[in-house]
Amino acid sequence: MSRIDGWAAIHLEMPDRVPRTEYSVEGHYELIARVTGILVDARSDEATRTKARNAFFKAWNYGFYWTTKTGPEIFGDHCTKMGHAVYQADGSDFSQRITCPFPTVESVLSFDPEHFYTLPPHAELVAGYEEHYAYMCKTYPDLVNMTGIYVSCVSGLIEMFGWDMLLTALGEDAEAFGEVTRRYGRLIARYFEALADADVPVVMIHDDLVWTSGAFASPAWYRQYVFPVLKRCIAPLIESGKRIAFTSDGNFTEFIDDIAACGVSGFVLEPSTDMKYIAERYGKTHFFIGNADTRVLLSGSRQQIQAEVKRCMDIGKPCPGFMLAVGNHIPANTPIENALWYHECYERMAVR
Repeated sequence: MSRIDGWAAIHLEMPDRVPRTEYSVEGHYELIARVTGILVDARSDEATRTKARNAFFKAWNYGFYWTTKTGPEIFGDHCTKMGHAVYQADGSDFSQRITCPFPTVESVLSFDPEHFYTLPPHAELVAGYEEHYAYMCKTYPDLVNMTGIYVSCVSGLIEMFGWDMLLTALGEDAEAFGEVTRRYGRLIARYFEALADADVPVVMIHDDLVWTSGAFASPAWYRQYVFPVLKRCIAPLIESGKRIAFTSDGNFTEFIDDIAACGVSGFVLEPSTDMKYIAERYGKTHFFIGNADTRVLLSGSRQQIQAEVKRCMDIGKPCPGFMLAVGNHIPANTPIENALWYHECYERMAVR
């Protein structure tokens, strides 16, 4: 039933229940064990973890599973490492490695990603997307699955250059950095073309366009350089008839209309983006997923958690393509009782 509801939502067919998805909960092993009764932790074998995740997704009525295939690995070692804080419960993601292969602004502004990085043949890229999608469907058969691209434009620039060199180069010569963006667009377009030719019905396009505070550059710069890249890349996906979800972290409220104009089918958003605006302007034409605030689950009272779920439901429930999610993840330090109460609130409010 959860997959049926998720499929209906992304096709704007108004399921009887509001579907939902969540992010990162599969790493909250204490919560998964509590909900499913399966003894599982980070040391469990993959078969046990997959069994536990599927049981959890069923218990929590997931209709949709967020994933992409093409990420920073396409840059090999020629990309920036910015280190990583602890997020996983076991601390395995912590890294103090900080390196950048671009020593000067000039090395950034003269860089040509299209000719530097070696792409696999088109047929190999197509097969890779199809294999990834098939694997997801086999692993999580009760969910709407997908494949996609994580480093669509801005996220690719961040991975290559790191924030320090990106912002310095952008600040010193916005036009020249815009040309770097266009050159990157020609590289990543090859992946989009392969994704368009792949036999997959749903794709995720991810691009962290902004910060929590909003745009990190002039909106005019985005509209001159970033959105034309995204629109050209997304065009073959539209032609192939796929459902296209677009994700960005942060507050992209001022760019909602620009993203919609690129031709996407739906939005995935964090709490800082104005979901009410999306519902009012695009609620009958696009699906959207969000946008409960994880901070409420981390430290809020039961009343505050209930109010946060109600806020999201009041906005999204009248729209055929709405799905509930905690818009900025449910990390492993979320109190179990708060997570369980959040789920109970969802269950009580999900029926239309």
